Amino acid sequence: LSHRLLQSGLAGLKTLLLNVSSAVTRDVLITFSPTAGPSRLNTTDKGKTGKIHLPREIFRSLSSQTVRVVVTVLNIQQLGMFKEVNQTAQVLDNTVVGITVGESSISGLQDPVQLTFTHEELPQGVTPQCVFWDPSKGRAGGWGSSGCVTQPGDKRTVCSCDHLTFFTLLLNPALDGSTAKALMAVATAGCAVAMAFSIFTMAFCIFLRWGVPAAPFRFEETVRINLGLHVNLVGSLFLLNLAFLLNTGLSGRTHPMTCRVLGGVTHYCLLCCFTWTALEGCQLYLLFVKVLGIYIPRYLAKLSLLGWGFPVLVVGVAGVIGTYGEYSIQTTDQQVIAHLCWITSKHLLVHYITNCGYFGLVFLFNVAVFGVVTQKSCSLQGTGAVQGYHKPWKVALVAAGLFCLLGATWALAFLTYGISSTPVLYLFTILNSLQGIFIFIWLIVLYYPKTKQATGSLSYIIRHDKNTTASQD
Repeated sequence: LSHRLLQSGLAGLKTLLLNVSSAVTRDVLITFSPTAGPSRLNTTDKGKTGKIHLPREIFRSLSSQTVRVVVTVLNIQQLGMFKEVNQTAQVLDNTVVGITVGESSISGLQDPVQLTFTHEELPQGVTPQCVFWDPSKGRAGGWGSSGCVTQPGDKRTVCSCDHLTFFTLLLNPALDGSTAKALMAVATAGCAVAMAFSIFTMAFCIFLRWGVPAAPFRFEETVRINLGLHVNLVGSLFLLNLAFLLNTGLSGRTHPMTCRVLGGVTHYCLLCCFTWTALEGCQLYLLFVKVLGIYIPRYLAKLSLLGWGFPVLVVGVAGVIGTYGEYSIQTTDQQVIAHLCWITSKHLLVHYITNCGYFGLVFLFNVAVFGVVTQKSCSLQGTGAVQGYHKPWKVALVAAGLFCLLGATWALAFLTYGISSTPVLYLFTILNSLQGIFIFIWLIVLYYPKTKQATGSLSYIIRHDKNTTASQD
């Protein structure tokens, strides 16, 4: 590859060719820079350029008297090469360093090759990792770290590798071991709390729908459908938290077939949450935009068929192609934090399509619905219709609960890439763990009848909007 690059004369490529005797009695030192390229060691460049240390072992193992050492410095931004599929890490200075000695492949060195990459002080939350380009990884090749050891420093990172190829320093927005373990502990505890409040919320909705004979909205079909939707959404959250707890407790010690089944169940529960979130948004749209002339026979039953049935099709297709299995969460230094039964790393495209892409569409739709609902509520507030919600804190609480109901906390997952990923991950983990509590409080404030005069519930807003629309017509 290096020889083909040399012949092409592409911009962004700098090379140094050295003829070194195989009987060399000392190590070979070379400096390199993204701007100046590689050169022989110059003491004046100390601290400004990177270094390459080639041990004597490389040359003594060669039979020829003189070998050619080729050191190539590539600017991959200009060349458009060495790009891994779905890569989230950044390449330091967009620089890749290639090293070849002679015509044969060199690997398994006892005395490793050392590359010293110089850089500014790295931002907090970024972890450097020494990698090499492995053409056999994936379909188009990818970065690997086998045989390389990373020694990070304040303004330089030393990479020690037991073979020769193309190397670089990746800046990963990855977690250190202590942070990852803390996040797992928070997520596990949060799931237990969320399951408890999910049970409280489902019991409260069932109590309002069937167990309160004096409730002023007991026989209103709109509110009955709303409560049924809430029960299904919270039920899917309960199953997702339960699946996660089973996953963290059983994975790593289960049979591969059991792990595949558990991974499929976890994926199914997640898709159910997203689907019921979308259905909540559809219901709000119908109530606030299409307020007249809506009657669908067995409406809730049809929604249930869609909410619980559509994910079955997605998971079924994913299971047929062997998507599920053991997935390891690990830091950049290859420390395994947890084993999960989930979508395997070979099928991450399925994750990006069925999880990220699907939820992205759901969230965009729900944001639009939230805007419509907020505009309607503000207009009714201006007319004095919603007197029960004149207090600012109550308005803010209802708006926050509604936004949570429409899946806003899940959207934080799109912000967990980059140098600020650690605090966002903490926020994402905590808020999703508290999602069941938010919905429970929201339902208490919104639906619980306090007095006959306190009719500022969602049903009252809808009824008033219907009356207003009808009078205008």
